[in-house]
Amino acid sequence: MNAPASLAHVTPEIAVRDVPDALIQALQQRFGAQCSTAMAVRTQHGRDESAFTEVPPPAAVVFAESTQDVADAVKLASQYAVPVIPFGVGSSLEGHLLAVQGGISIDVSRMNKVLSVNADDLTVTVQPGVTRKQLNEEIKSTGLFFPIDPGADASIGGMTATRASGTNAVRYGTMRENVLALEVVTASGEVIRTGTRAKKSSAGYDLTRLFVGSEGTLGVVTEITLRIFPLPEAVSAAICSFPSIEAAVRTTIEIIQLGVPIARVELIDVNTVRMVNAYSKLTLREEPMLLMEFHGSPAGVKEQAEVVQELASGHGGNAFEWASTPEERTRLWTARHNSYFAAIASRPGCRAISTDTCVPISRLADCLLESVAEVDASGIPYFLVGHVGDGNFHFGYLIDPDDAQERAQAEQLNHALVARAIALEGTCTGEHGVGLHKMGFLVDEAGAGAIDMMRTIKRALDPKNIMNPGKIFAL
Repeated sequence: MNAPASLAHVTPEIAVRDVPDALIQALQQRFGAQCSTAMAVRTQHGRDESAFTEVPPPAAVVFAESTQDVADAVKLASQYAVPVIPFGVGSSLEGHLLAVQGGISIDVSRMNKVLSVNADDLTVTVQPGVTRKQLNEEIKSTGLFFPIDPGADASIGGMTATRASGTNAVRYGTMRENVLALEVVTASGEVIRTGTRAKKSSAGYDLTRLFVGSEGTLGVVTEITLRIFPLPEAVSAAICSFPSIEAAVRTTIEIIQLGVPIARVELIDVNTVRMVNAYSKLTLREEPMLLMEFHGSPAGVKEQAEVVQELASGHGGNAFEWASTPEERTRLWTARHNSYFAAIASRPGCRAISTDTCVPISRLADCLLESVAEVDASGIPYFLVGHVGDGNFHFGYLIDPDDAQERAQAEQLNHALVARAIALEGTCTGEHGVGLHKMGFLVDEAGAGAIDMMRTIKRALDPKNIMNPGKIFAL
C-alpha cells in the first residue's frame, strides 16, 4: 500500500501544465477585477489544511458571482485545456485544492445566497459558497435546521464535493443522504441539473450521487438542494469520563446496538482533553471522554439519557455532567470543534497529518485500540477524536513539517491504520475524501477494476482532464 510522504510519492501525474498568456488575458477581459493574478491571492488559493506545503499556486483566481461566471470560466479553461480547481473556504484536509498540475482556481465564496426555503417540504436550495453556519442562521426562524456538521464552518459546495458528514451523522446521515438535487457546470462549460426536490425517484442514473463526493473532478457545483429537519423540541448534552478508551468505545457500541437514537456521540482521548482545556480555558476531567447529545421530546430525551447513563456506568463511566442550556451546550461543542486548533497550538509551528478511517461499529474497538497502542509506542505527539457512533475516528499526528523523519514516521502510522481498517472491511476515508493523500489507499480499498471504472467515467465526462486533475486517482 502506498504511504506518500510528499507530492512526489502521491501521484506520477503532477507535471504542471502551461497556462497561456492568452487565457489569462481572456479571463481578465471577461471578469475584470473578479480575476486576480496577485501572488498573495494565488498563494491563498493554493493551500488548504493538509500537511502538503511545497505546491505551486494556481496561475489565476476567478471570483465567480453566478453560475454564468463559472460556466464562462470553465469554457475558457477548456478552450486552452487548462485545469480548473474549485475553491470554497479552504478547509479541506487532503490536498483537494492544490494546483498540482497548475491551472486556475474558481472561488465560489461570493456565490453565498440561500435561494429558496421550502419549509413545508423540508428542503432548501443554496449556492455553493453558503457556509453551514450561515445556512442555519438564515433558516432558524422557520424552526428548521441543517444538521450536517463537519466541525469547520465549511461551505456547502465543499461539503457536497467531499461527501462530508461530522458529529450529527449517527442520527441524520451524511451529505450523501441529504443532497436531493444539484446544478453543475460540466467540463465543457455546459450547465446541467440532477435530481429534484422529490424525496425519491427511479428516473435514470443517479447523477446526483455521482457528483456528491467527486471532489471537483467531474464538474463545478453551483446550486445544491438539501434536506432540512425540524429543530428538536428538546436538546440535552452530556459528558462522561471513563477509565480507558476501551471503556468509552464499548459503551458507544452498546448504545448503537441497542438502537438508542442518540444524535451525537464523540470520543475525545485524554491528550485531546488536555489540549482543549488549555486552548479553550476549560476544566474538563482529564480522562477519555464521551461528549453526547440527545434530540427529541422532553420525555424522549430523558429516557435516552437515562439508558445511556446506565450503560456508561456499567463500563466505569463517571462524572456524568449535563449541559441543558444552549449556552452550556455551545461551550462544550465549540471546545470539541476547536480540538484541531487546540492541538496545533499545543506544538507551535507543527502541521497535522490527519487520519480518517471508518469501520463497522462491531470492529471499532479492535481498530481503535490497536492504533492507539501503535502511536503511543511511536512517541509522535497526537490528538484523537472520533464520531464513534458511526465507527469513524481521527488521529492527528503533530509533526514538524521540516523534519523528514517525523513525517515519514507519521505516514507509516497512517499506513498501518488504513491497512487495519480495510482489513476490517472499513474505509480509508469516512468523510474527508481522497484528494491527494489517500490516492494509493483508494486502490487498495476499491481494487483495480473499480478504479478503472472510475477512470472511464472521468474520461467520458472530462475528456481533456481539466477538472481538478491529479486527485482521487491518476489517469
